[in-house]
Amino acid sequence: MVRQPDTTAAPPPKPAPVKETGAMIAAMSPLLTDGVYVFATLGADEPPQALTQAALAQFVEAEGVSLVLPLEVAQRHGFDVSLPMCCITLQVHSALDGVGLTAAVATALAQADIPCNMVAAFHHDHAFVPQRVAKDALAILKAL
Repeated sequence: MVRQPDTTAAPPPKPAPVKETGAMIAAMSPLLTDGVYVFATLGADEPPQALTQAALAQFVEAEGVSLVLPLEVAQRHGFDVSLPMCCITLQVHSALDGVGLTAAVATALAQADIPCNMVAAFHHDHAFVPQRVAKDALAILKAL
């Protein structure tokens, strides 16, 4: 008799987010993701749906809505594309109340004169760096 798999079993528990500074840095496994992005801003009015759907991220500030848009979308809509950025995702599931990961990344890149814009999401942190130095930034973060 062939045994059928038990489909009623609960999925395995997800690992807890990493909170300790050294552990976050050790496990960050930086990955240069596909795509080139541009940070753009719109006035306080609600942005067009086409832009928000295309955006990798958005944040509402007092001055307006900031969007992280794919380069092609930004070009098509007439945004300034003079600073194309690449995204390096830190693959560790860092705790939202973890301390030190952003500082370690920003400091290491700053020491190499590489600017970065950090975006923290629920599961991962993301470092946006100028496209022209993305591979250098990745090498620095891997060396951490």
